[in-house]
Amino acid sequence: MDRSTPPMKALYQQLILDHYKNPRNRGELEDRTVEVHMRNPTCGDEIKLQLRIEDDQIVDLKFLGDGCSISQASVSMMSTILKGKGLDEAHQVARRFTGMMHGDEEAARDSTLGNLRSLAGVAKFPVRVKCALLGFDALQEAMKKQQEEEATAGS
Repeated sequence: MDRSTPPMKALYQQLILDHYKNPRNRGELEDRTVEVHMRNPTCGDEIKLQLRIEDDQIVDLKFLGDGCSISQASVSMMSTILKGKGLDEAHQVARRFTGMMHGDEEAARDSTLGNLRSLAGVAKFPVRVKCALLGFDALQEAMKKQQEEEATAGS
């Protein structure tokens, strides 16, 4: 009986570590239209998410953060998927990912989640789910904040 790590699991672990060690879209976004700072008080993970939203589209996004490999890899993967997407699509990805984190196996097979599917195993560790969702919580808050600011500016 082969006791080595299954190839898919090993690939997923490698992908998570790669995004943790070499985060995509990390840094300050000079021409941001919205910024949100989120912190997980349970473990101390934190993320500052900055987006430039124009015509209901995420034109650019960057993040700064500190925390475990799960929280930082998750926001890095999220940033690569959402850049250039419309807000409706971003909401859909966030809902789908949240479903996956709560054990929805269909969501875990959804190709629109791309590399985020590598985090499906986190659902088995409830204490780590908040880590994986931190970036998405920041995203939801940023989109809500942007919408409120646009409503205020339009009145």
